[in-house]
Amino acid sequence: MSVCISVVPKCYNRVVKVLLWFFIAGILILVLWSLVGYFSSRVEQAEYTVIQKADGYEVRNYPAHIVAQTTVEGSYQDSLNQGFRIVAAYIFGGNTKKESIAMTAPVTSKDTSQTIAMTAPVTANVDGNSHTISFGMPRSYTLETLPTPTDPRVKLVEVSAQKMAVLTFSWYATDARVQLMEKQLVADLARDKVASIGVPQYAGYNAPWTPPWMTRNEVMVEIR
Repeated sequence: MSVCISVVPKCYNRVVKVLLWFFIAGILILVLWSLVGYFSSRVEQAEYTVIQKADGYEVRNYPAHIVAQTTVEGSYQDSLNQGFRIVAAYIFGGNTKKESIAMTAPVTSKDTSQTIAMTAPVTANVDGNSHTISFGMPRSYTLETLPTPTDPRVKLVEVSAQKMAVLTFSWYATDARVQLMEKQLVADLARDKVASIGVPQYAGYNAPWTPPWMTRNEVMVEIR
């Protein structure tokens, strides 16, 4: 009996030590993951000016800018992944100059087959879901100085200045969550009697491996 009692404290101490090591290892992994997410997200970001803060969203002015974009079919997440790879290949040297172009944020996705009742109907590629994935180009480039894509699926487009309503959220941007946030933004604009132009789009600011508590996601739509 005394032998069994003497063994219990030793077993207990071992369990405590193992749990403590797991706890320390978990903290180190979270710290390293956060550092990777922080430094991988330090890229040039889209330029804008906040002109109004409303209930649930803010209104921004975006100056004219250039994007490299492609249009792909599929669900939001599948389209984003496929489109990201296509346009990323361009900025990582898939161009006539074999020139690497600095990554910028955000990467945007717009469902070009979607129609929203509160605006004039905008419809394209009615068979299935069609999404346009866009990367903003660094402000140091013009259409004349950007290298030409070697992949015909990648187009360089100059986007005119826009006034956008933007709803920001964090954590993972699943298909269902993005759709929920788009509906929320549309409802907020309808409540405030703000007329939108076209359809909402998603904007992601972080690399896929960024910790979810550090991510910045937005849904936005052009307004009058």
